[in-house]
Amino acid sequence: MLANATTLCILSPISLFLVSTFNDSLAIGIACAILLGMVAIAVFFFIKTEIKLSPLQYLEQEPFETEYGVTGLVKEKNQSYQEHYSFSLACGVVLCILSVIPLIIAGCMEASDYICTLCLAVLLILVSVGVNILIRVSTIKSSYDTLLQEGDYTKKEKLVKKKAETFTGVYWCLVTAVYLGWSLWTKQWDVTYIVWPVAAVLYAAMYGIVRMVMKLEK
Repeated sequence: MLANATTLCILSPISLFLVSTFNDSLAIGIACAILLGMVAIAVFFFIKTEIKLSPLQYLEQEPFETEYGVTGLVKEKNQSYQEHYSFSLACGVVLCILSVIPLIIAGCMEASDYICTLCLAVLLILVSVGVNILIRVSTIKSSYDTLLQEGDYTKKEKLVKKKAETFTGVYWCLVTAVYLGWSLWTKQWDVTYIVWPVAAVLYAAMYGIVRMVMKLEK
């Protein structure tokens, strides 16, 4: 559900991009309605999944002890999943990298605005598929790490992550506010989407810095 919801968010601007080159208010209005509808469905999935998984969140946040035999079983399943995880992870990353090729080719050939818009739509479709794959396999892999308390779910990492939750919430609220403010002010929805990939890369860097500072403080 999380993978599909994220895919909906990525695909939601496509209809608006496709009609942005036309001066048709009705078409733009319909495209905006489609965008908001897809985002609304995605948010529904996000909330539903969050509520469903909330009783299990303590596994990611607090140290725990497993019953006899559970650790061995999870380790066995984790090892058998490694090959599929590695292959799927590589496919997802490759799709995200290749997604920009149509747009680059269109730009080099000085294609029309509509052709460039179509290439942008192809980019988002490929990215949505790649991200869907990445989220699916990463969610399964993280479930094994959670039960084994390995990787990002060791007792030490749980403490650091718990302290960093405030930063994450504030950061994405600010990014959303900037995106909506800029988009509503300029009406250039086909340009302002760039906020999201930039914010994602910046978040990774800033989150790493915050975690490093917290570890040093500890």
